[in-house]
Amino acid sequence: MKIALVQVNPVIGDFEGNCKKVLDYAQKACDEGCRLVIFPELVISGYPPQDLLERQSFLDDHDRVVDQLVQALPECDVLFGAFEQRLQQNGKHLYNSALVARNGKIIFRARKQLLPTYDVFDETRYFQPGAPSELYWLDGYCFGVTVCEDIWYSEVHDYQATPVESLYNLADQTSSELDALINISASPFQRGKETVRRSVFREYCENYRLPMLFCNQVGGQDSLLFDGRTMAMNHKGDVVGQARGFTEDMLIVDVADWKSEMHEEKDIPAIQSVYDALVMGVKDYVSKCGFRSTVIGLSGGIDSALTAAIVVDALGAENVLGVAMPSPYSSAESVIDAENLANNLQCGFRVIPIEPLFDQFRSSLSGLFEGMDEDLTEQNIQARIRGNLLMAISNKFGHMLMTTGNKSEMAVGYCTLYGDMSGGLAVISDVPKQLVYELSRYVNREVEKIPERTIVKPPSAELKPDQMDQDDLPPYEILDKILELYLEQGVGAEMIIEEGFDRGVVEDIVRRIRFNEYKRKQAPMGLKVTSKAFGVGRRYPITQSYRG
Repeated sequence: MKIALVQVNPVIGDFEGNCKKVLDYAQKACDEGCRLVIFPELVISGYPPQDLLERQSFLDDHDRVVDQLVQALPECDVLFGAFEQRLQQNGKHLYNSALVARNGKIIFRARKQLLPTYDVFDETRYFQPGAPSELYWLDGYCFGVTVCEDIWYSEVHDYQATPVESLYNLADQTSSELDALINISASPFQRGKETVRRSVFREYCENYRLPMLFCNQVGGQDSLLFDGRTMAMNHKGDVVGQARGFTEDMLIVDVADWKSEMHEEKDIPAIQSVYDALVMGVKDYVSKCGFRSTVIGLSGGIDSALTAAIVVDALGAENVLGVAMPSPYSSAESVIDAENLANNLQCGFRVIPIEPLFDQFRSSLSGLFEGMDEDLTEQNIQARIRGNLLMAISNKFGHMLMTTGNKSEMAVGYCTLYGDMSGGLAVISDVPKQLVYELSRYVNREVEKIPERTIVKPPSAELKPDQMDQDDLPPYEILDKILELYLEQGVGAEMIIEEGFDRGVVEDIVRRIRFNEYKRKQAPMGLKVTSKAFGVGRRYPITQSYRG
């Protein structure tokens, strides 16, 4: 028996468009002889719909198109994710369900039992946990169906239910024999997630001696990036088929002999996955928000260069405008590097000097600032002039402004509110500086797109004479290690110091992280590629006094 696993890229709330994808792929799979077609979690609404689930009109429109879809599906079983409304007074008013449609009816349902409330997830806000599900039968084959988190309880130990074990026990009690586990997911990408995912799945396959079919959402949804990489594993946990990452794909598995195709190699280099995730995230965010083109401030530095390369790969060079805005402190080499980058990428390029505007600001403020030395104030004025110019271009031409700051800078506040933080999307705000260098080398793996001088020269904001980042910050290789320990691993300051880092450096970095929370709360949304990004998955108060 052939089974199709289809990873699609839904748009939240586009019920008709999402259903059309399900219908088209289901028909294609049926035409190729598949008896079952599987789609990801909440594929009809898109994941995560968040507080749209609190609008009754949203729920009713969803149910209407689900009813229409069930009637229109071809003559094969179709398993898809959707929410179901509950009529009970107590508890939450929705289930997160896996439904099977056959001959115009829903003939099977499995409701998600484990509802995650960590990191970017907040499912108990909307959903009621489901009861243990029954077994799903098709053509003499017996399947256990789970929804996303239901197979992650070995990683998160505070759950009471054990959905896979319950299915296995149910099969034993009814003298049935499970042929495979099915899991439909909207499992977000982060660096290294593929390895963790395969390890968890392999453990299930080995423990229960069962094959597994994993169908995952693909696409960018706000800050979340879904890699797809739908896969089939045999009873030993070996991957026998895997869909491509970061694009829609259909994987067909013959469960008679557990043979499939590898649309993508199992072991893709981690740097390639991060880059592909960022490209997909830019493409989906810009297009799903109704934009077609972008504008980027090009400083001649590595952050704006990497951002531009990603955006060009996502949208095409014809939809990217780079703007250099030299100040009195910008080197001639920086403008040349920015122009060479634009030429290499074949995107648009303009130069707008900001010295006349900067002089006007200083003149206007001279009376108020009389007798005072120039300091960070004047540096920030330059950044804010650039931000205003870029936003004017964005408004006039309908370009979305791409912000270019990296995670290391965002962490310690090495950025200017209403200046270089202005924009619609912070492309690399979850990319530490050391990873920026790795990604830039990856961009240049075949041909030099980012000028070599941009990569090797010491980073500088060029907002005062002879300025270098390292005048105000520790070396990025040290800074990034401390940030990873503190932000991603949750290690306290004293323990970081015990790891061998200088006390003064650690305490200064922790102070900056705490002090600059207010900036990050006002920053553009960024694309999540690490285990802990600034944004919805990190919720810290601005006003607080904890120092650890």
